Amino acid sequence: VASQPIVDSNGIMQPTFQQWALLVSDLMPLVGSGSPEGVVTAQQYALYLDTAGGAGSIQYRKMLPDIGGDKSQGWIAV
Repeated sequence: VASQPIVDSNGIMQPTFQQWALLVSDLMPLVGSGSPEGVVTAQQYALYLDTAGGAGSIQYRKMLPDIGGDKSQGWIAV
């Protein structure tokens, strides 16, 4: 609802705004140097940009939620 405050009188985020902020932050690409496989933990379908990558290895998409319980695995170069 547009009339709800986003913070309380102490400047603390209200639950609705906090949920929105978490949702939006999950949509931001992750940036790093090198392959994220086995290193970067992320939600399924997250985007990772490799600053050191060459042709064919600059963008990765987290296609599997985990491999054997390891949430840092499941990245595919796109």
